[in-house]
Amino acid sequence: MKKLWEKGVSVNKEIEKFTIGMDRELDLYLARYDAIGTIAHAEMLHSIGILTKKEKNELRIGLLEILASVDEGKFRIQSGVEDVHSQIEKTLTESLGDTGKKVHTGRSRNDQVAVDLHMFIRDEVRRIAAAAQDLFNALMMLAEEHKDVYLPGYTHFQVAMPASFGMWFSSFAEDLCDDLIILYGAYRMANQNPLGAGAGFGTSIPLNRTMTTELLGFDSLRYNPMHSMMARGKIEKITSQALSSLAGTLSRMAMDVTLYLGQNHNFISFPEEYTTGSSIMPHKKNPDVFELIRAKCNKIKSLAYETELVTTNLPSGYHRDYQVLKENLIPAFGEIQTCLYLAEKVLLKVKVRKDILEDPAYKYITSVDKVNLMVGNGVPFRDAYQTVAQQIRSKTFSSELSFDHTHEGSLGNLCLDKISDKMNERMTAFNFEKTDAALKALLEG
Repeated sequence: MKKLWEKGVSVNKEIEKFTIGMDRELDLYLARYDAIGTIAHAEMLHSIGILTKKEKNELRIGLLEILASVDEGKFRIQSGVEDVHSQIEKTLTESLGDTGKKVHTGRSRNDQVAVDLHMFIRDEVRRIAAAAQDLFNALMMLAEEHKDVYLPGYTHFQVAMPASFGMWFSSFAEDLCDDLIILYGAYRMANQNPLGAGAGFGTSIPLNRTMTTELLGFDSLRYNPMHSMMARGKIEKITSQALSSLAGTLSRMAMDVTLYLGQNHNFISFPEEYTTGSSIMPHKKNPDVFELIRAKCNKIKSLAYETELVTTNLPSGYHRDYQVLKENLIPAFGEIQTCLYLAEKVLLKVKVRKDILEDPAYKYITSVDKVNLMVGNGVPFRDAYQTVAQQIRSKTFSSELSFDHTHEGSLGNLCLDKISDKMNERMTAFNFEKTDAALKALLEG
């Protein structure tokens, strides 16, 4: 098939294969958005007199058919077709003739892929936020259920102070609240319309870019066309940073779970069907799910750095370098969603030990409480500290597993309701309903 950019000279096959790269495979993730973006573009072209009403309606019908084939999993980029933009234009031209050829008016593949990526990232961030909220809900339920079950807190891998499973579970829940702040930033970045920037310098056709912004449910327009094109690379980096933050929470949680499941700690356990075994050691119950979550999330954490390296020192304007950013970013969305889902699924089956602090290894875990008790009776803190330290050195220290922690966030006052309020605030800020309403209106006509 003749390329959209071809001018009568066929490109060398090896060059063609190299420059196309993985576009044909990865563009299947963008096909839905290319069809929707083209519907909006056609509506706008009609509004400025480029398309007749009949042509606009024919294109709409054809694009809705393509969209249906995408949603049904039947859409394919044919052999010899370079990318999703070419395939959609080819399909429209084959069925509509000259009308199909008009659909590219006022556009470049650069701003097509830009708007596709913006809408794709917008949707994927939404799915990730929903999955994070599901995990949050599971963690908060576990925190409430086990808020009075104690476990040791550690610093420097040394026994430090008493904590609880409620504190442990809700610590990750509140981490997710922070991750959503960064994820919201990525969503806001993606929720700006680049369509109409052309190759990065606008066009002499009097496009109505505000119209497509409203039709596609974007919050705002990327006004400067050079800025719109330079958002390529930047939006991938910001999104990768958001995924990295979330992945950091998951990988740390996975590390804790793996550690606590081992015989040296034996703080928690899972049903046997949620662990794997050893081919040689019949006693093993391996936390493979959490080890893989840890590994996959650590890999995701490298995405932002990778994006930074690929785009470092590129001058203004579009460059083919941006193409390779899709290769790891697009699959990362599915990876982290799977990690969030499986973390939730397995954690809901966790069993916690209720007698951990009775182990002599944790004899000194109440040392700070004992110091604070003396302070409450009028002893200066430093004197109380030295007194308890001497008791520990002389082995006369006695431990009592009774805790009176009342400040916000402490053992006796975990503020789970306040943490839930944080999550609700974060999720409400996305305002997904605005985009839903706009796209529903566009697609239903």
